[in-house]
Amino acid sequence: MSRIAFFGHNVNDAAVRRRAIAFQRAGHEVIGFMPRRGPTGETGWQIIDLGATQDNAYGQRIISILKGIRTASGYRDLLRSCDMFYARNLDMLALAVGVCRRLKLTAPLVYECLDVHHRLVGDRIGARALRRFEGVLLKRCALVVISSPRFETEHFARHHADGYRSFLVENRMIEGDAFPDRPIGPAPDPAAGTPLRIGWFGNLRCRTSLDLLLSLARRYPDEIMLYLRGYPAPGVFPDFEAELAPYPNVTFGGRYRAPQDLAKIYGAVDLVWAGDWYEAGANSLWLLPNRIYEGGYFATPALAPSGTQTARWLSDHGGGLLLDEPVGAALDTEIVLLLADRTILQQHRHQLLSLPRDTFVEGPETTAAMIAAAQKPPA
Repeated sequence: MSRIAFFGHNVNDAAVRRRAIAFQRAGHEVIGFMPRRGPTGETGWQIIDLGATQDNAYGQRIISILKGIRTASGYRDLLRSCDMFYARNLDMLALAVGVCRRLKLTAPLVYECLDVHHRLVGDRIGARALRRFEGVLLKRCALVVISSPRFETEHFARHHADGYRSFLVENRMIEGDAFPDRPIGPAPDPAAGTPLRIGWFGNLRCRTSLDLLLSLARRYPDEIMLYLRGYPAPGVFPDFEAELAPYPNVTFGGRYRAPQDLAKIYGAVDLVWAGDWYEAGANSLWLLPNRIYEGGYFATPALAPSGTQTARWLSDHGGGLLLDEPVGAALDTEIVLLLADRTILQQHRHQLLSLPRDTFVEGPETTAAMIAAAQKPPA
């Protein structure tokens, strides 16, 4: 069993929780060196509190990193007992590198990149400077964990060629976590006249997505139901529920517990929305969101814009419907077809259920292979 020091950006973040649980399921001890956004909930692993941070508070984040280095460095003996350091996101990588340098720690350091932040993209002076900083930090890393192959082709290989080794870990659910078994068959065909139910779940941060979905709700008040669950980004939606209030066919159920509530929320819809323009032209094109794995596990097809990595995944796995440009017109056309005939949805449900479980669920062998890759000496 290895002891892993996990530098996570937010102890309450669902992706941080999944990775920590994956380490534990694979038989490793996790010690979290993590800031928090809001009160710290029950984690199931030891936490070294690095203080409070806020969403999108980048100036404050620099101060938080410096304070975090000082706080974490106070646990010299605990850190020296660790066999690996794991840092999620660039700011936590900077913190972890700072701690390693300060204490002269030599255990392998792994950088997990689940998103390529928009500040790293483009030819602006700030973006180039931040990429140079990232390149300096990469020199200390034994491995870069990416959640989508396009993060490598579009970012790391383009800007840091020969400066890293990568390992793909998709945003799947974690084996052994407390979620129900997969359905044994697709849901029965709905009764005639039943509204088409579309869900948008998770980190709700895309203005374009909400506008498209509300446009559907406005045009099809009796034929479509929208079911929204998760965390609306306050910087994008300062009064989210007020925007939904004029639409009786739109329901917002607030936050949910993953994985405990996943069967309920995905079982309540016919389609899951997987479009994203939050960082259009870059990260939004490249990412693979966890909702396609969660929805696929529960045999719920997805809707996504063509040309994205999400669309490629859905096409490769037969897991959903793709929308060509202009997306608004394509979405309307697709909805009209589905309202007339939902056979295609049943076909996608059958296809999703035919796929192996590990398409959607990450087992402990993935963690074992990732750790082995991090510990392998450079060629």
